[in-house]
Amino acid sequence: MTDRIADVQAHETNSTRAVIKWLVVATMVALYLIIIPIVFADRLYVLRVLATASVLSLISLGVWLTFSIGRINLGQGGFALIGGYTTAILMTHWGISYWLALPASGILAALFGILLGLGILRLRGVYFAMITLSLTEAVRLAFLSGGSFTGGAPGIPVIPLPGPLSVLGLSIVPDFTRVNGHLAFYRLAAVLLILGFGVVWRISTSRVGWIFRSLQQNEDLSTSIGINITKYRVLAFGICCFYGGIGGSYFAAAQQSIYPAVFGVSDSVFFALYCFLGGLAYVVGPIVGAFVLFICFELLSANVAQEYQQFAYAAIMIAIMLWLPDGILSLRAPRWLVGRLRAGATAVDAAQRTTR
Repeated sequence: MTDRIADVQAHETNSTRAVIKWLVVATMVALYLIIIPIVFADRLYVLRVLATASVLSLISLGVWLTFSIGRINLGQGGFALIGGYTTAILMTHWGISYWLALPASGILAALFGILLGLGILRLRGVYFAMITLSLTEAVRLAFLSGGSFTGGAPGIPVIPLPGPLSVLGLSIVPDFTRVNGHLAFYRLAAVLLILGFGVVWRISTSRVGWIFRSLQQNEDLSTSIGINITKYRVLAFGICCFYGGIGGSYFAAAQQSIYPAVFGVSDSVFFALYCFLGGLAYVVGPIVGAFVLFICFELLSANVAQEYQQFAYAAIMIAIMLWLPDGILSLRAPRWLVGRLRAGATAVDAAQRTTR
């Protein structure tokens, strides 16, 4: 009887925690999608910074997936460049709507990543990292040498803003040329980040996520129990490349231009750094890392002399990596505070037993 009561109480506790978790998630989504646009509707610079950090987080979430299978991906900038050029070419050369070019950019980047991944995902450690790092530069040089099709070094300078999106006669997204562009792009970035995070979180908590982590720990053992490691490695890398293509498409439309130097080797390194500094053990790690580092960079741009900006930024990153090797999210409450909270919880339990 006592065990049954304990099971019921444990079930009620888990249900309560689940409800609280979803309430917190719903509150954060409402804050990000509704409250922030209302509060900062006239603060265009703030909206631009938050939108940029959101899409950097989205791209970094893809890199986090490749980390989850034990691969260090330093080529995400190349796939973002593929996505950006795909959107630019589809919209300027063939007049295709942005709302079709956006998913097409992600799909093309994913297909390219899948074909490439069938060969290079056999490599591990520094070998895979160097191949992907070289890939970013190879993609940049390919678009640089694309002639009139890619625009060469100047790129494609005049990309139209996204038009309206209607489904069955119902207007879902307004014409970006007729509304506050900064606000519209912020909302687009917020929606992309929320959807992208939801997909990665669902993958990480599903059977596929467990398989990804098993590949990270021991691929030979995974093979011995019947897991098709090639299939799951390519799946993770394909999703990663899709996220890169979507992010590149967003930046091409937001900046209304694309050129080979938009994404380079340094950007690919930064996408990996966001994951490291946020915390590789946490799905939300890339988001925390991207927001903290990008906002720090913007603050330094405004408050530190230009010649010291890069030095201060590098010092912040090195300090975080030295004192928080497991990422920002590894921070814990001080021991004295934890002790007090536990003591308070014990006192509350004792008082409840007394009243019963």
